[in-house]
Amino acid sequence: MNLFEKGGLSLNKLRGALIRMEDTITFALIERAQFQQQPKIYEKNAFSFPDFDGSFMEYFLWETEKTHAKARRYTSPDENSFFDDLPSPVLPAIDFPAILKPNDVNCNKEILDVYVRQMVPALCPEGDETGNYGSAATRDVECLQALSRRIHYGKFIAEAKFSNPENHLTYVELIRKRDTDGIMELLTNKAVEEKLLKRLRKKALMYGADIDAEQVDTTPDILKVDPSVVVDIYEKWVIPLTKKVEVEYLLKRLDRRPSTPDVLVDDLDDGSTFVSSIQGPL
Repeated sequence: MNLFEKGGLSLNKLRGALIRMEDTITFALIERAQFQQQPKIYEKNAFSFPDFDGSFMEYFLWETEKTHAKARRYTSPDENSFFDDLPSPVLPAIDFPAILKPNDVNCNKEILDVYVRQMVPALCPEGDETGNYGSAATRDVECLQALSRRIHYGKFIAEAKFSNPENHLTYVELIRKRDTDGIMELLTNKAVEEKLLKRLRKKALMYGADIDAEQVDTTPDILKVDPSVVVDIYEKWVIPLTKKVEVEYLLKRLDRRPSTPDVLVDDLDDGSTFVSSIQGPL
């Protein structure tokens, strides 16, 4: 999503961003699935690195984030780093629009744990290929960064839901009561989640198929990834963690509320409701 695009946030921009992230995650998982699980790269201190206490994959992720931090990646409100000890940007600071309330919500530690312990074993065949440690770690970083961005996008979704005039007062009451179960129930839309999972299954099937000019071969032995695994990753972890981010963001949302312009409310394909400022004729 272009945070600087004129006209403010729109329903199409938010929905489009979510769908593009969906595509990115699916392709990243397909790329990781071509390698074995490589448990060695996740073992703490199996490799020795100066001034670092962790696994090979974590070291590779840290070094990647250090490079990206210099390009001010983690100054953007839609990016959250896995590590805190990162260098300052070498580029001038950007004055981003105040779309979100300032917050410190970050569940990357949980994302990393779930990815290594649950997603990789479900996605990849057992085995340890020494010659592919670097390749697997590269794909891991791509998967983790894509998953983190999608899950923390829950902050934008939560802000939209909070601003929805239909439910705003209900959210205020639930937040004041610290009623996390009530907030979770209000923000959940099972019907839309089911729609998302059905679409995701079709994408995983097509993206993982063997395609030529005449036909699309979706024979299970040909598929690059089992579509059920991709759907399970979303259903068991991506959607629940996104909603966890939403709840944590909302619990910190009540300090002050900016004035609300005329709004347009619509349902998104992840169980969310988005409120868009109306900037003229639609």
